Amino acid sequence: MISEIFDEMLMQGRPIAIALRIILIILCLYPVMGAMFWFFGSLSYRWLKIGRKEVAFKSIPKVQQPMITIMIPAHNEEVMIEETIHYLCTKLNYGNYEILVMDDGSTDDTNKILRRLQMEYSNLRVIKIVKNKGKAHAFNIGMNFAKGDYILSNDADTLPEPDSLMKYMNYFINAEDVNTAAVTANMDVQNRTKIIGKSQTVEFSSIVGVIKRSQTAINDSMYSYSGANTMYRKQFLIDVGGFRQDRATEDISIAWDHLLFGVTPRFAPDIIFHMNVPETLSELFRQRKRWAQGGTEVWLTNAHLFLRHPIKYRYVLSMFIDTTLSVIWSFFFVITTIIFIITMLYFLLQGNYERVWHGISLSFIFMTFELFSGFLQLLAALLLDQSAAKFKYFLFAPIYMLFLWMVNPLTIVVTFIPAVQSLLGKGHGTWVSPTRKSLKK
Repeated sequence: MISEIFDEMLMQGRPIAIALRIILIILCLYPVMGAMFWFFGSLSYRWLKIGRKEVAFKSIPKVQQPMITIMIPAHNEEVMIEETIHYLCTKLNYGNYEILVMDDGSTDDTNKILRRLQMEYSNLRVIKIVKNKGKAHAFNIGMNFAKGDYILSNDADTLPEPDSLMKYMNYFINAEDVNTAAVTANMDVQNRTKIIGKSQTVEFSSIVGVIKRSQTAINDSMYSYSGANTMYRKQFLIDVGGFRQDRATEDISIAWDHLLFGVTPRFAPDIIFHMNVPETLSELFRQRKRWAQGGTEVWLTNAHLFLRHPIKYRYVLSMFIDTTLSVIWSFFFVITTIIFIITMLYFLLQGNYERVWHGISLSFIFMTFELFSGFLQLLAALLLDQSAAKFKYFLFAPIYMLFLWMVNPLTIVVTFIPAVQSLLGKGHGTWVSPTRKSLKK
């Protein structure tokens, strides 16, 4: 019926019908076009990006090493914190750094463990925050006590590679790096014992290996830093007013704030850090809800800037357009999926099996195109990332594409109202730490 109305309006040359048909086609093809865009973007980064620093780095003599503060916000991290501190204090190949832990209202033995570790390591400092107010709040407090001109955000379950600090500084110390605001590293999954962990290995390669390469290749833009391990130039954190404390995700909001301020984010695929990922569906969905809400919050916060000043922000306009399409498509996907299921059930109950078969066949044709473009994206990701070291996880690609891709639009729809409420002053960054498991094997 809807199609017949469209056809009649098109026959009459109505511009509204033509515009709606174009929008409908764009929304239907958005997943395919998006995957192909990231695929070619990653290839552009690999072979066309000028100034790529992915092969070698120079060692900086200790007397010339800039001071770095490794900042760890921690809330109820008694399971992880000791292993992480031991590693950071003994395994990093860099001489001029400190570790600053913000104990954000922990109610377990986190603070007791930290005080004991302070007796062992002279470069470990601890700030006790009485009330848990979230990661961004802890970061903003820590900035005022950080001795370093460069701040490395490091989650309590994150282990950067031994040469990470030296590599990070190679992105800041040259003359052409004066406008570099932050450098975000390449995440790798630590816990791969379960299928859900293996599938996220594929996912993170896709996000980091393809999408961030593509974003960097296009106007040096970036939707989000890796909150678990990113090095910031402290001055540019101060210039944008620090981290937004009323947002669900501090790493997404600060990336957009940096871009709109006019400074440059960088992606460092040659710097690897290892992190734990959710191992249950409930924890994974909770994590993705927070990510989705954070992305929608920054989109709503900054939309008026792009609409009022498209020329001024033209260098990051592509980022705004893609995010806009992502949000709109998420609602389109959820609504059309519900309509499709109801329609198929209606025809099934009416005994109209031909229409049921026709609908299912068309959906499989569309899914074939989407899976093909998705396979190209993931294939490029796994080949480019860490010299194809994770290519063996390609077998888990169908799980990623068929399940995790469906989670993303669902979480955007579910968290849209909370995101709007955040803009109305009801947002907060208070966190609840996920269930932790020791990094020891």
